[in-house]
Amino acid sequence: MTETTTAQAPDKKSLTRAFAASLSGTTLEYYDFAVYSVASATILGKLFFPSTDELASTMLAFSTYAVGYAARPLGGFIFGRLGDLLGRKQVLVFTLLLTGISTFLIGVLPTHAAMGGMAAVLLVILRFAQGVGVGGEWGGAVLLSSEFGDPKKRGFWASAAQIGPPAGTLLANGVLTLLAAVLTTAQFESWGWRVAFLLSAVMVLFGLWLRMKLEETPVFKELAAKGEKPKAPLKEVFTKEPRALITGILIRIAPDVLYSLFTVFVLTYMTTKLHMPKSQGTIAVMIGSGFQLFLMPAFGALSDRFNRRSMYLLGAILAAVWPFLFFPLASTKSFAAIIVGVVGALAIHALLYGPQAAMITEQFSPRLRFTGSSLAYTLAGIFGGAVAPLVFTALLSGFNSWVIVALYVTFTALLTLIGVLISRKEPHPEEDNLEALSTAPATVDA
Repeated sequence: MTETTTAQAPDKKSLTRAFAASLSGTTLEYYDFAVYSVASATILGKLFFPSTDELASTMLAFSTYAVGYAARPLGGFIFGRLGDLLGRKQVLVFTLLLTGISTFLIGVLPTHAAMGGMAAVLLVILRFAQGVGVGGEWGGAVLLSSEFGDPKKRGFWASAAQIGPPAGTLLANGVLTLLAAVLTTAQFESWGWRVAFLLSAVMVLFGLWLRMKLEETPVFKELAAKGEKPKAPLKEVFTKEPRALITGILIRIAPDVLYSLFTVFVLTYMTTKLHMPKSQGTIAVMIGSGFQLFLMPAFGALSDRFNRRSMYLLGAILAAVWPFLFFPLASTKSFAAIIVGVVGALAIHALLYGPQAAMITEQFSPRLRFTGSSLAYTLAGIFGGAVAPLVFTALLSGFNSWVIVALYVTFTALLTLIGVLISRKEPHPEEDNLEALSTAPATVDA
């Protein structure tokens, strides 16, 4: 049987399945993550961390939110390595099961009223497991779609995984909003919030069905056939491609922080400082996420036609400026102003996040791509999204001013700008030409 010689021309059915599997899997996993994120800002603090101080209770809930991010590097280390050794498909089945089962168990977990402090301990453990699963998911999901597609259109095909966060956020906010609308406050706090977590079981089954029908990606199959899989991918990433790893970490930080501000912390800010209904913030996030469903692939596709680095530079600059526009708008306590501010912020996030998957993966050579991308993604999460809600809450409490919060976002945007400036100047789609795959690490443009 003649071996495939190029990764650019898989059959259309396999390509469609890969795109759908990448999209549905990350949507499910970010639905799980987003359900927790929204719940931590609205209900989990009261149920698992009771306190007479509302802000302290929220801080404790955000601490378990951070645990999910802190666990991601472990997932990146474990599953990233396995993805370069065993293959993309197998690893993505494991990550889907781990995240889905953890989320389902949160839905049946007794609260502090029933178990005391042990309830909080179990919640943290399950949140940790969620984070491990998500940490291994992203790198594989990106490769699943991009390694089936034309590498010259990597920005678009890799964006399948990027649509997962807004799609998951939209679903999570929609489910929680619907439950809060049809149930009384007592019903929602007693059992209604659990439904959102339990629904993950249905989506896990759908995601598994899609992924089990897939073949391995052409790029990985060719690497395996040529005997060019890495023996120690973790070591090789740190020793042979450290600049790629640093670049990947830095270019993720600002988008993570921006997303945390405008999908998680904004709900707390509206209720505690502006004394506006949390439902209005949730609606604004849902509208912004709806736009992102279309903006993510659009910006990904544009990055294939125009310079990806230039687009990212523009996004980082806008991310640095936008909070200084949003908070004065929000101070008017106008629902319309909140919508404009949140939608604008999430559009900027899409400008960064749409091309991000392609930009990170093309920093690494194909044989180390799962490990390198996963490590960059997960390590950046610690410095970005993991601590952002805690930092925002602490800064707002300590300085009682939104200006310091905006300055923190600007600082993270500067870090991302540095990452863009040291990144490879141009993508190298010829690296995915299967005949050209080699053990040489990705070169870095001067």
